[in-house]
Amino acid sequence: MPAATAPMDKPETLAWLRRISGDLATVTIKRLEDTLPWYAEMPPARRSAVGLVAQAGITSFIQWYDDPESTPWIAADIFAAAPRELLRSVSLTQTLQLIRVTVEVTEERVTGKGEHLREAILLYSREVAFAAADVYARAAEARGLWDARLEALVVDSILTGEADEELPSRIAALGWHGHGEVAVLVGTTPPQFDVDQLRRTARKLAADVLIGVQGSRLVLVVGRAETPPRADEASAELPFTEIAKQLEPGFGSGHLVLGPAVPALVEAGQSARAALAGFAVARSWRHAPRPVEADDLLPERALAGDPLAKQTLVERIYRPLQAHSSDLVATLWAYLDNGRSLEATARELFVHPNTVRYRLKRVSEVIGWDATGPREALILQTALILGSIGTDAARRRPQAARRAPA
Repeated sequence: MPAATAPMDKPETLAWLRRISGDLATVTIKRLEDTLPWYAEMPPARRSAVGLVAQAGITSFIQWYDDPESTPWIAADIFAAAPRELLRSVSLTQTLQLIRVTVEVTEERVTGKGEHLREAILLYSREVAFAAADVYARAAEARGLWDARLEALVVDSILTGEADEELPSRIAALGWHGHGEVAVLVGTTPPQFDVDQLRRTARKLAADVLIGVQGSRLVLVVGRAETPPRADEASAELPFTEIAKQLEPGFGSGHLVLGPAVPALVEAGQSARAALAGFAVARSWRHAPRPVEADDLLPERALAGDPLAKQTLVERIYRPLQAHSSDLVATLWAYLDNGRSLEATARELFVHPNTVRYRLKRVSEVIGWDATGPREALILQTALILGSIGTDAARRRPQAARRAPA
């Protein structure tokens, strides 16, 4: 049997390592191409960047082996050889595979050169692995902070209605998976807010959320996430009211108001304005449900001066009834003025009570609200008052315009 190679002393080992460093880098790149499919599929520029990282690792090891105490942070400098884009294209798992291949090649080459050299390689590979984890952790933390700031900016733009041309690109940068209709949910921030749990709940509901925390107020922009329909069951999207009920535990105590659905995220400002206006007056409705829809708070919002609530009441109740039949408007007025009494309304209108019943049924069919319920009666009466005020103002406005000086 041939005699084993005598271990070299440290100066000889350093000189030998410097001589073979180029060959180690070449063999390492060839091993990467042969064993790692993701490396072979990368564009040439990125493969070159990965090769620089491997070569920097070998050179850094030689410097570290020469004097470990004088260069305690040299392992972290390995990744400075790669462009910043490499962090986004190479995952932490792939980086650890790269380190493993480099260490395997180096170990194979130094076999028989002394146990102390092999131990040094193992110790240094551990330091490099920790350095890689630190680099990716800091990059993830920076990205998380940036995403949080960007998300807060997007939610604030939606709430203030100051949407600009950059809003769609900012939404895309956040990885928004929602499609179609969107609604805004406003409530209070819990003492210990678990944002990850809220996002997990939303994902289980096939929904995506943008979250904004504004002091004691918590705002969620909710959209339905794109999910591939399964062949064995029909895809049924949950209504926003049901999604809001499932997300309700993630909010603090107090009122929770859901704005109306809008066709797209860029139009969420309208839903946000309604939800914020409803949240401001929700305390005025005793025993309000949680969550409550902003449109169920239309009377309170109108009394507080919300122009959107006034417009909604007039356009969705007063004008459709007036356009359908003046008898419906007159019957609804009389019914509400007489304390929702069928007999008193029939006497005032000189009709049979059954006629009143029929007309009230027609009112419900035309506008979707039932005047026989106490809460809906308040909504309808507020709409009639606002509609009448608007009609009188519209009649006076042209006369005032004619008297204005030319």
